[in-house]
Amino acid sequence: MEGPWVGTWRPHPRRGPILAEFSTPGPKYWLPGLTGHMAHDPTKDRAPAYSFRGTKAPSTDSCSPGPRYFIHPSITKTGKYVSPSAHMMGRGKSKIEVTPGPSDYTTDPANKHVYYTAPANHMVFRPKDFKRFRTPGPGDYTLPRVLGPHTAYTHAEPCYSMMGKSKYQSCFQDLAKTPGPAAFAKVDLDLYKTRAPKFSM
Repeated sequence: MEGPWVGTWRPHPRRGPILAEFSTPGPKYWLPGLTGHMAHDPTKDRAPAYSFRGTKAPSTDSCSPGPRYFIHPSITKTGKYVSPSAHMMGRGKSKIEVTPGPSDYTTDPANKHVYYTAPANHMVFRPKDFKRFRTPGPGDYTLPRVLGPHTAYTHAEPCYSMMGKSKYQSCFQDLAKTPGPAAFAKVDLDLYKTRAPKFSM
């Protein structure tokens, strides 16, 4: 039921909850939460969520034999451990009864190929026939020159010669024999400078 007018406003029954009834902004503002995995704010990053695993199923008697059986320590995952040992066996039967022994072999000539030996020089007699040894000596050859301008197969480097000292502008020059400034004719200025204009009547 509406009441009388109060100025320009007329009281009337409320149609829903009002803000004065709440200590917070109320249902006017509703933002999704930032905690938990469900109904999370889509505008914010969500941290990974982990869950606890349940306990394992109770073990039965058929799972493993357990400690009821005694396993010998020598049994490993790859089998039984056996320490290394030498086996003694009898001599095998051979059809060949006579075999060569160590003294039947001569290995002295092969030692120079197997072991390192120092170089050895052999002394031989001088041959009687000297005709085949008549070779030319070092003085029988004439090699082309390798210095100077006229070389046969190499690049010739520049050659310089020693010359006497010039007397020009030295203390031994007689300046009285040189021409003075008056010995040269006067050169017209129009030859090496801009010529001035000339006018005629």
